[in-house]
Amino acid sequence: MKIAVEGCAHGELERIYETIQGIEKERNIKVDLLLCCGDFQSTRNVTDLQTMAVPRKYLDMCTFYKYYSGELVAPILTIFIGGNHEASNYLQELPYGGWVAPNIYYLGYAGVVTVNGIRIAGISGIYKGHDFLRGHHEFPPYTEKTCRSVYHVRQLEVFRLKQLSGKVDIFMSHDWPRGIQEYGNKAQLLRFKPHFTQDIESGQLGSRPLEELLKAVQPTYWFAAHLHCKFAALVPHNRNSNKQLDTDDSSSSSSDSEGENEDKDNISLQQEPVAVAVTKFLALDKCLPKRRFLQVLDIPTSESPEGKLTLEYDAEWLSILLTTNHLISVKDTNYYLPGKKAGSIEERCNFTPTAEELSHIRTKFESLEVPQNFCRTASAFDPDEEHNYKQIHIEQANAQLNPQCIEFCTILGIDDPLCLAMLANGKDLPPTGSILDSSAKLKLKHNPKDVSIDESSTLSEPSATPPKRKLNLSLPAPTAAAEPDRNVIDLPDEVDEEPAPPINVTDESKIEESTENISICGSPNLKKLKRRNQSIYQAEDDD
Repeated sequence: MKIAVEGCAHGELERIYETIQGIEKERNIKVDLLLCCGDFQSTRNVTDLQTMAVPRKYLDMCTFYKYYSGELVAPILTIFIGGNHEASNYLQELPYGGWVAPNIYYLGYAGVVTVNGIRIAGISGIYKGHDFLRGHHEFPPYTEKTCRSVYHVRQLEVFRLKQLSGKVDIFMSHDWPRGIQEYGNKAQLLRFKPHFTQDIESGQLGSRPLEELLKAVQPTYWFAAHLHCKFAALVPHNRNSNKQLDTDDSSSSSSDSEGENEDKDNISLQQEPVAVAVTKFLALDKCLPKRRFLQVLDIPTSESPEGKLTLEYDAEWLSILLTTNHLISVKDTNYYLPGKKAGSIEERCNFTPTAEELSHIRTKFESLEVPQNFCRTASAFDPDEEHNYKQIHIEQANAQLNPQCIEFCTILGIDDPLCLAMLANGKDLPPTGSILDSSAKLKLKHNPKDVSIDESSTLSEPSATPPKRKLNLSLPAPTAAAEPDRNVIDLPDEVDEEPAPPINVTDESKIEESTENISICGSPNLKKLKRRNQSIYQAEDDD
């Protein structure tokens, strides 16, 4: 399959597609798929433009709106992730991915899909330590702070991607994994970007969570952008399954015959050749003349790419989303995910799906093929009427729910983080639905008689999926009596009062208020857990 990889798109879709068509004509090939590694800038209108975290002089509509309105259609299937220059309000409508325009698919905060047998995973945004442990608390209209934090990578997406098993063919990110420069031509990189020297010496070049994902997922290809230069590297992965045997041998002192035989077996296993997998890393530049922003690769696939490509959900990823739904946080505070060493607390920390869980996913989805359910939730930019958009002040729009996300969450049985964030902050959910189709809108503009009102789609009442998580308000009984504190004065027993009425847990906002007033009294023998690597992920740095 011929796959074109683009670095930072920066809204120049027309130029990118024209470049691909020129390559096809020059090489006499047919490109099947386009992958964009962030800074896609899917701005539908001038209102979307106000949510981009860039200086005002760089606000430019570019050409995405033409594909959103239907004026142009993407000539090839396009899959992209988010970067740090995005129409964040639009992308936040699709936290689990979806169509932003016909034939243009967004992977979401993180996502995994397959295209004709090629498994593609990706994560959006850039890493900033001060936001990594927080929840997805942002929603439009953004403040000066949240318009930047909204595109920062969070721990939940990294945690979910670490649960993947099996082969991942392609991984997409905007950031580079930390330390990747050590596996390529570092000297050439520093000649082109000499200001990288200080970041490399201090270990700040690249993303720490992506470094962990590179080691955990070990994809065949890893594509990135962000640093506006082309850089290639080969990262070897040692898949030696005998590491545990090595540690066992070093601690064993048995001298009986049975132990000697086991030692001989271990030695023979250690002498077998170690399988080494390699990740081919490639970062590309931004879309500008005389810059290396695009490259075409021929990646083998078990399914023929001839004809129409098939974009499908990944069953394992769907299962991970479902089983980790309770870990979603929408609070602007640090929180911690389950780990292997959790003291006496028994909580699942490995969410790699079992056979039963995968079977359960297949009962929810009749077909894993991604439905063609794109719909417009905002009007498109009109260059004739809004040509002076850079000279006028425009307010940000309020949050909008996307029918694609609501449908996906309803089928899978998970929560929309945007809905939760709004409810947690006492906001009413906006109406959902698609607006008047652009083609019909154009007809209406020239000849109102050609379009009937019944044909147009109207906004409906809020139809967000209710939260799937249930709060357990019963408190555990203490397992042992705590020793009396000598500094505490004993007071006489109080008269029993009537029990408080039960809390009605039907409203998400009321749940938040109820739980804040409850004092959780755990067992006195319960050890407090300390996040040893908390300081690693909370390093302060600038955008």
